[in-house]
Amino acid sequence: MSSEMEAIDKAKEAAEEGRERKHIAPVSLTMAILAVLIATVSLLGHRAHTEEILLQTRATDQWAYYQAKNIRRNNLEALDDVLTALQNTKEERAQEVQKHFHEEIDKYRDQQKDIQNEARGLEAEVGHASRRADRFDLGEVFLEIALVVTSITLLTDKRAYWYFGFALATIGVIAAGSGFMVH
Repeated sequence: MSSEMEAIDKAKEAAEEGRERKHIAPVSLTMAILAVLIATVSLLGHRAHTEEILLQTRATDQWAYYQAKNIRRNNLEALDDVLTALQNTKEERAQEVQKHFHEEIDKYRDQQKDIQNEARGLEAEVGHASRRADRFDLGEVFLEIALVVTSITLLTDKRAYWYFGFALATIGVIAAGSGFMVH
């Protein structure tokens, strides 16, 4: 949030300077627009990172669920082995229990496949959200640099800095805009 506040403060200073020196009014207006763009892109970046964290948490939860099913299945397989060893005692009842264990083992195995697929899908979404957040962050960096370079125009009265700042801002907007195109 401090970078947004700094950008807004710079825009206010530029506006005050623009009142005194009319020929730099376009520069001041550019700085004000850049400050708004920085705040917007920064917000988009923060939200994209939040989405990334939430998706990562969901993927982690899904893998924990997968592991729980795996443990249950392994326990049943171990009990099945014990029943096989004890089958000589009461064979009919042992076979009944063993059949139940086999059904449960198969059920957990099937559930694990679904859980694993969902976890992998969530991991893919995490990657997508991460790429989007990175684009917004890159756009924010270029916009902040553009604001600083543009503000040099106020100190030097050289329009070349304004043009260069404008070019950097264009790159920043394109980079941030590309965050919406990531699939």
